[in-house]
Amino acid sequence: MTTRYLAVLTAVLLTGCGKSAVKPAETAVMDQPKNNPMEITVNAELAKQIRVGRPSWKEVVGSFRVAGRVEADERRITRVSAPVGGRVTELFANPGETVKKGQILATLRSAQLSEAQSQLLKALTQQQYGQRAVDRAQQLLDAGVIGSAELQRRQTELTQTNGEISGYQDHLRLLGMTDQAIRGLETSRTLNAQISVIASEEGTVMERRVTVGQIVEGADILFVLADLSTLWITADVPEQAAANLTVGKTAEAELAAYPGKLIRGRISFVSALVNPETRTVQARMDVVNQGRRYKPSMLATMVLKDGAQAQLVVPRTALVREDDKDYVLAETKTDTFSLKPVTLAGEFDTFRILTDGLKEGERIILDGAFHVNNERKRTALMGSR
Repeated sequence: MTTRYLAVLTAVLLTGCGKSAVKPAETAVMDQPKNNPMEITVNAELAKQIRVGRPSWKEVVGSFRVAGRVEADERRITRVSAPVGGRVTELFANPGETVKKGQILATLRSAQLSEAQSQLLKALTQQQYGQRAVDRAQQLLDAGVIGSAELQRRQTELTQTNGEISGYQDHLRLLGMTDQAIRGLETSRTLNAQISVIASEEGTVMERRVTVGQIVEGADILFVLADLSTLWITADVPEQAAANLTVGKTAEAELAAYPGKLIRGRISFVSALVNPETRTVQARMDVVNQGRRYKPSMLATMVLKDGAQAQLVVPRTALVREDDKDYVLAETKTDTFSLKPVTLAGEFDTFRILTDGLKEGERIILDGAFHVNNERKRTALMGSR
């Protein structure tokens, strides 16, 4: 009995000692801290490549961007019409070409012009007959053959003829004939059905609306010319953003053809109407076109400025992008930083406006966040293996 009792007691004690020896090891494993994949401790070498600080307050000029376009200044557009109905026989100007004032753009052959010239020549012939009749009546009156009433009648007829001649000359001027051409017609007494279409102002041909052989009516627009020394940059501003849109407000524009080159100016026009289809308000700024670098229909982006306002900002170098979200690396303790999501607003120079995500006075990596975040991801990847 005694021997069996001692054997059982020994077994129980050995079993208890075994459990006591295992428990501390298990506790050590459970208490070991796990690495945080969102956190990184920078070493001395990496610390030299970063700058740590707090977000700063800056006077930020509010702005918003809207798509725009370059247009010709409508106050400097000239529309050249057909002076008379007829058929186009020749064209001397093409779209994109620059023409001088008085330059011939096209020629027409017009039956209407021939008829008007014929009326003038008939009136001139009638004037000659009338003048002879007056001279003859004066001689007869001096001889006592006729009375003064007959002389007055013939003088009245001559005066009417002279008036008709003046009217026909004015009509020919309206049809495009110059005074020199009219005098040539009166001298030669030869009809000329050809008339030139003349540029009334210097400019660039924006449109040519006719072709050779086309029949046109008087006053039809044949060419559109524009002085491109000054242009408009126009934009359709959304209705929601148009409340503070006023003439004189500071604006900037950037053309797709000249990226990075800002055109600075002020709003010169704001439409009094809202486009009911697009729910936009048109605004424009005037631009001096030195060297004719800017061209109508070029794409542009207009940046409209608001008043300055104090905003909390962070430099772009403090931001990292993960899964379509913005983050900063916030300091949790000395040389240790954790990835922290933030909410951002617009841009200002090399800064972004910070609206949420950081506490007052919290320190972050201002420069070098991209490299530190790459190191964090590399460390987290190695720790997961």
